[in-house]
Amino acid sequence: MRKLSLVFASALLLAGGNLFANDSRTIDPNNELAVQIGDLLKDNNFVLDEEDLTAQVLFTLNDKKEIVVISVETDDVILENFVKSRLNYQQVQVASGKEGKMYTVPVRIQG
Repeated sequence: MRKLSLVFASALLLAGGNLFANDSRTIDPNNELAVQIGDLLKDNNFVLDEEDLTAQVLFTLNDKKEIVVISVETDDVILENFVKSRLNYQQVQVASGKEGKMYTVPVRIQG
């Protein structure tokens, strides 16, 4: 029983040490980009037959911090064209985004 309590206490100390070791001030570029992409796609005039339209957008950033859409995975051609036209070569403000790195962001248009 004593060994079990020592193992449990060790696990708690290890987990607690890992929590305090994380830098909570770092910003995830994916979250930052997702918010900005949401703003770029916000004003739309979709008349939806379905409740929601969804897509997975694969893109990269160029040297000017502009979005370059690689692909839009969706069943709706109109949504694909809309996303490409709204996002391609739009400049974003991201501190830690790397040129050439591939990003994937889910997009949902609600009706």
